[in-house]
Parts: sequence; C-alpha cells; structure tokens
Amino acid sequence: MSQDKMSRDKLSGASVTLTGDLGVTLRPADAFELFTPRGEERWVAGWRPRFPVPVPDDTMPGTVFETTSDGETTTWIVLDREVGRRVSYARVTPGSRAGTVTVELAEREGGTSVRVTYELTALSPDGERELRAFAAGYPEFLRSWEKAIGALG
Repeated sequence: MSQDKMSRDKLSGASVTLTGDLGVTLRPADAFELFTPRGEERWVAGWRPRFPVPVPDDTMPGTVFETTSDGETTTWIVLDREVGRRVSYARVTPGSRAGTVTVELAEREGGTSVRVTYELTALSPDGERELRAFAAGYPEFLRSWEKAIGALG
C-alpha cells in the first residue's frame, strides 16, 4: 500500500495539483481497464458514464462522456492514452471546477503502482470550497480507490 506517498504539489488560491499513489494486484495491462470510463463502473459506486455518441473504445482520444455525482454533472474528454500505461482526461463541472486527471501505471513486484494526478481550477467560490475539501481528503480518497479495487478479488 503506497498511499502514504501522496504529496500536495500545489494548493494556492483557486487551483490545486494533487498527486498520489496506490497499489493494484494486477499487471498494468489488466489494471488499465479499471481506470477507463466503463471499467470504473466495476468499483466506483454510482459511476455511470453516459456517452453522447456510441464508442467502441472508451479510451480513444477525443471521446466525450458525462457523469453525475452529488447532483453535479461533469463532462469528461479523453485527452490521450497509452494502453496499459497511461490515460489522461479533461473534466469540467460547469460553474464549479475544471481541469485534468491523469492515471499512470507502472509494473511493480506483485502488481501495479498507480499514480493519480488531479490538476483542477475553481470556476466559482463554491468551486474553490469544493477544491479545498477535495485536497484535504485526497489521501483518504485514494485509499478508498485501493480498497474498492482490492475488493474486486
């Protein structure tokens, strides 16, 4: 378990950059699928991506999808990917916050090390409050990912 390696690179004003690590007991090629829009449905409670147009590959750069959580709808766009190694998304929650999420996978003994980086900017005072709360809870947020993925068996 490597969530203790979480570091807050920057937290100033209305933007945050947060990076943290977690471990997965799958090889990177197999773990990658868990961090795709459809793959996250397996372990993220309430995660239901909606695609405005059908897509055979939900990690193809340019793919657009939406999610709803806590009454907010977020639009996501796949920016780039290296299958089995890295996927990066842009995300916008209108009137609240916008930025990117990058997931990088590397082989390690017994599985995969996963580095997750959120770079977000507040779009409003409410968005700034959300960012500050998110930053404060980021280590626990990643521990919850590790726990949920570990429960898959």
